Amino acid sequence: MTTTTETTTPVLDAGGVTMRFGGLTAVRDVDLKVNAGEIVGLIGPNGAGKTTFFNCLTGLYVPTEGKVRYKGTVLPPKPHLVTQAGIARTFQNIRLFANMTVLENVLVGRHTRTKEGLWSALLRGPGFKKAEAASHARAMELLEFIGLQDKADHLARNLPYGDQRKLEIARALASDPGLLLLDEPTAGMNPQETRVTEELIFAIRDMGIAVLVIEHDMRFIFNLCDRVACLVQGEKLVEGTPAVVQGDERVVAAYLGTPFEGDTPEKAGTPDAEPAAADNAGSTTSTEGEGQ
Repeated sequence: MTTTTETTTPVLDAGGVTMRFGGLTAVRDVDLKVNAGEIVGLIGPNGAGKTTFFNCLTGLYVPTEGKVRYKGTVLPPKPHLVTQAGIARTFQNIRLFANMTVLENVLVGRHTRTKEGLWSALLRGPGFKKAEAASHARAMELLEFIGLQDKADHLARNLPYGDQRKLEIARALASDPGLLLLDEPTAGMNPQETRVTEELIFAIRDMGIAVLVIEHDMRFIFNLCDRVACLVQGEKLVEGTPAVVQGDERVVAAYLGTPFEGDTPEKAGTPDAEPAAADNAGSTTSTEGEGQ
């Protein structure tokens, strides 16, 4: 039976998140909630603090101030514990294991859900074999979900660009998250690949996974999201429905430049310049530079 608390507690509740690097404040007092069944967009010019905010959510950075809660519980500032709690992410730059197969890349993402320890793996006892079989079955389910089941034995480096992006998402989903963070998932994609990605994210939402996405493609973000927040110089300028945000004069002046027209396919900006962190099984495991 679902309780009132379970139905009203946000999946993500970031309160007063501030991140300083010496004298530079990259993110200042940002509040953001993501509810179950929502797709929320995060937009803003280069250097606005978007990826830095993602890093605060996923334990790569420890916020100078503020708290990050997942389903009501304050998250520990350690990437692997954040992933275990139920948050997974992809990065702006593709971070696949290029010399591993498509299937192996997804299996790596299962490590946070595998309870077997080192000795069990070395001895390869019944418990380990059962867990290994379950992980393989789940990985193949995810490859079928993204349409790559026929390429399970291909090396990741040989996939087309759009398929590599989908594989990253599948690897993140392998940790069975309740919240998926996507950092510019359509960067470098053609219109057809962008449409496929949009449909994939809707399907992920329909699986019961909340989604928070950074993007510069305004047509994509406004078609996709239930709510959108705009960051400028590290501060949240406005948050609301796509219609509210795209018509806000402050957003137009600070980011869009001209009032947005939904049938305009051009990107509103170029991908952010902040280097992406190395990815390990859809979790955050290394630091990345400032500037978002």
